[in-house]
Amino acid sequence: MTSPLITSAPHGRWTPRLWGTLLVLCAAMFLDALDVSMVGVALPSIGADLGLSTASLQWIVSGYILGYGGLLLLGGRAADLLGRRQVFLVALGVFAVASLLGGLVDSGPLLIASRFVKGLSAAFTAPAGLSIITTTFPEGPLRNRALSIYTTCGATGYSMGLVFSGLLTEASWRLTMLLPAPIALIALVAGLKLLPRSARERGHGGYDVPGAVLGTASMLLLVFTVVQAPEVGWATARTMLSFVAVAVLLALFVTVERRSPSPLIRLGVLRSGPQVRAQLGAFTFVGSYFGFQFLVTLYMQQLLGWSALHTALAFLPAGALVALSATKVGAVIDRFGTARLIVVGFALMVAGYVLFLRIDLDPVYAAVILPTMLLVGSGFALTFPSLNLQATNGVDEHEQGMVSGLLNTSVQVGGAVFLAVVTAVVTANSSENPTRQQVLDSYRPGLVVVAVIALTGLLITLSGLRGGRRGGSVVVAKSTVRETEAERVGARD
Repeated sequence: MTSPLITSAPHGRWTPRLWGTLLVLCAAMFLDALDVSMVGVALPSIGADLGLSTASLQWIVSGYILGYGGLLLLGGRAADLLGRRQVFLVALGVFAVASLLGGLVDSGPLLIASRFVKGLSAAFTAPAGLSIITTTFPEGPLRNRALSIYTTCGATGYSMGLVFSGLLTEASWRLTMLLPAPIALIALVAGLKLLPRSARERGHGGYDVPGAVLGTASMLLLVFTVVQAPEVGWATARTMLSFVAVAVLLALFVTVERRSPSPLIRLGVLRSGPQVRAQLGAFTFVGSYFGFQFLVTLYMQQLLGWSALHTALAFLPAGALVALSATKVGAVIDRFGTARLIVVGFALMVAGYVLFLRIDLDPVYAAVILPTMLLVGSGFALTFPSLNLQATNGVDEHEQGMVSGLLNTSVQVGGAVFLAVVTAVVTANSSENPTRQQVLDSYRPGLVVVAVIALTGLLITLSGLRGGRRGGSVVVAKSTVRETEAERVGARD
């Protein structure tokens, strides 16, 4: 059902309520990204306070990723079937409660459990929030502007999380866990008043329970496998068998989805070239950035001896650039289209990653680190909003939650997979009792892998320029024509 808020914004002007709706959704996006980045700096303090081993500390981060990446497909389809507003608000409430519990517990397992629940709730707020935007703001300049603000809030949250964590951990690591709770509660109260109601999908042919089970199980196992692989070994029997199990589950999932009258993912949307390029672009874009941020953090803190706050401030120019561009990127997309901006953004990211290969043991910030952050920040500002637009434009309203869940799955799984790959490359090039120069040399292959991942994304998205429109509007990623009920009955027969 189309939101009535659209009619209250004639000629592109937004009403206060429309702004309020967007701010509520941006707050949830900000919290998701904030929570991912903020916990990392606090891990040493958490380990010392709760007596946790390094392996246990990993699960404070991985537990969130596991719940988030594993349940996104289900979260996206649930938003379509159960109502976007309802799913978003319930999940946001769960996120607030889990944040509060995470800051109060005195047990490692309970903290990990609270992180998993937070990731699980984010798996429902993220696709529901994105689909509320795409069904509230019509395609064109209004949606382009809204999505550019929304996605840059996520990037800003990720950057600011690094700064907040450096400041809050000085007082107590518990503050890093508690900070999201009041923000989530305020957003929840505002959302109850402002978010538009949406009708549940009717005549959808029932719920795809087998698809939900298989899709969730395959994503959970995939994320779990890649998170554990650097620790247990990529070539071990356990890892290889896990990947085989993932392949089997995915094959069964595809089979079920092709036969289901109401699939978790309608595979027909992947016949669209722009849709596929958006998904693969998100997979490689976020994967390369997560690997880059991981290596830069190691380089600055472990090799150069910078403090957590000093490291966070080094990242700040990139985050500030993304935040300042929030209200401007939509107009740029209107003029040049998503395909061109994605290509330019990827090119800037590749240039930044290659430039960072010049680092040494005594870096000049203004000569290498600052230009890298500005290039990466510019690439992020152009690429991430454009990928979201390309994935959701041209998709039927009743499938917005599904496509949003698929895009967020590409983001999370791409980040987990490529971070694990970069970690494995660095570990393979490390030695016992290394000198500082040997440590630096072990980072370089990882940085090369990061650049190659981004270059792969650039090559994939370059193919979109051939079919891109010459005009200034966004390139629409249209899905295939919705199947009629007769075609579905015929497929079942």
